[in-house]
Amino acid sequence: MNIPSKPASIDVEIHGNFIDGREVETGGGAMLDVRNPATGDVIARIPNSTAEDIDRAMTSARAAFEGKAWGGMDTRARARLVNKLADAFEANLDSLYRLETLNNGRPINETRAQLSRLPDFFRYFAGVALARRDSVIPVEGAYLNYTLRTPIGIVANCTPFNHPLMILCKSLAVVLATGCVTVVKPSEYTPLTTLKLAQIFTEAGLPPGVFNIVLGLGQSAGKMLAEHGDINKLVLTGGTEAGRIAGSAAAKVFAHQTMELGGKTPVMVFDDFDVDRAVNYAAFGAFIGAGQTCVCASRHIVQASIYDEFVEKLQAKTRTIRVGDPFDPATQMGPVISAKQRDRVLSYAGYGHEDGARLVTGGVAAKVPGHDNGYFVEPTVFADVRSDMRIFQEEVFGPFTSVTPFKDEADALRLANDSPFGLAAAIRTRDVARAHRVAASVKAGIVWINDHHRLDPASPWGGVDDSGIGRECGTESFDGHFNTKSVMVATHEQPFDWYRDTANQKRLN
Repeated sequence: MNIPSKPASIDVEIHGNFIDGREVETGGGAMLDVRNPATGDVIARIPNSTAEDIDRAMTSARAAFEGKAWGGMDTRARARLVNKLADAFEANLDSLYRLETLNNGRPINETRAQLSRLPDFFRYFAGVALARRDSVIPVEGAYLNYTLRTPIGIVANCTPFNHPLMILCKSLAVVLATGCVTVVKPSEYTPLTTLKLAQIFTEAGLPPGVFNIVLGLGQSAGKMLAEHGDINKLVLTGGTEAGRIAGSAAAKVFAHQTMELGGKTPVMVFDDFDVDRAVNYAAFGAFIGAGQTCVCASRHIVQASIYDEFVEKLQAKTRTIRVGDPFDPATQMGPVISAKQRDRVLSYAGYGHEDGARLVTGGVAAKVPGHDNGYFVEPTVFADVRSDMRIFQEEVFGPFTSVTPFKDEADALRLANDSPFGLAAAIRTRDVARAHRVAASVKAGIVWINDHHRLDPASPWGGVDDSGIGRECGTESFDGHFNTKSVMVATHEQPFDWYRDTANQKRLN
């Protein structure tokens, strides 16, 4: 797809699944429209894959996993190839970030900044693969005990619309570095850069069948993939209910699972922290990606002594955010992904009013000249929010945040932990001891102290409770893509016969 700097019109392209290193026609499932969320225009059409399509992709993946070209590749050769793929990714960044902006509506500056870091995920895991060590385990007696790790096999990966390439690459980089293979089901809203990356990697030398893509709806194609009898691991990023459904399906075939699900990030702002800086982090944490992130700073819990000042300054900051055409370099926030998502965000503004919260700013659809059919929402802040309100408890997944006062550290933690979710949390304080105390006590898999949204390929990423299971990134993710075999070697020459003089033998084995 040729994308000008500010696309006025785009030819509607028809795409098929990506199997065995190329796009292929599907088995006749219904076709789905892919839209530009900034304009509402159809930019592509994709199939809703059938069970036969899923089977075809799985057969291709299994053949690649067991074949010589990939399954027989040694670790050093694979690491060299993964580094080559990182170089190919980097060489195509310009076309990738423009295509992603077209497809999911994030401002071009945001998309460029995010995608430019992704080649390093592949380089990091290539390095981990080279540095990998298996264990020699001290055991009782004259034995040598060591472990052998073998790649787990086929990884089914269901990715969401909010960060199509980033969330794909968090999984794909470790899949390739460990010698696994994958079948990816991208969001039906944002499949285009996933297809493009598969093409780039194939041209760079990735063997056919290692990276397959099936397109379609989560409730059909995604469900069939998650419950397919030949998957060995399920990786899913999405909503908590989608995780429950897919996880239950994958459990029936005893697939390993990593799931990063919903979140309702609490941000605890203490009165020893600079208010202006806290407000700047609040705006960034809440409105980057139009708030469509699982770690969106959606609950600001602010010490009472600075509460009014914080709310006033956050109102002023939020009103300066420029909502507009994602391809305009001056734009700071783009649309949400769909009309359905826009209506969801606006419905939560209604809940805020109904439950007695105070609207500080936003809460309505945004008007962007020349983009009348786009899915824009004004960045929204509610204050005086109680913990029993829906906007405090439920994930909105849009440019929407709430502010709640607290009295002391214990009160801040009580409010922060009053949630079914446990993905991320953030703390704003200059008190080093307090920072570590609160980080240890808050319910979350990721904690930022005086920062937000920081991600690194070496740092484990994931949540607890309704925010999912398992970890992406880091050695935790790498190790989770292997089966571990224990090998026990007797190094003695002692005779053995359990059934002779049994009573005098000290142990069974």
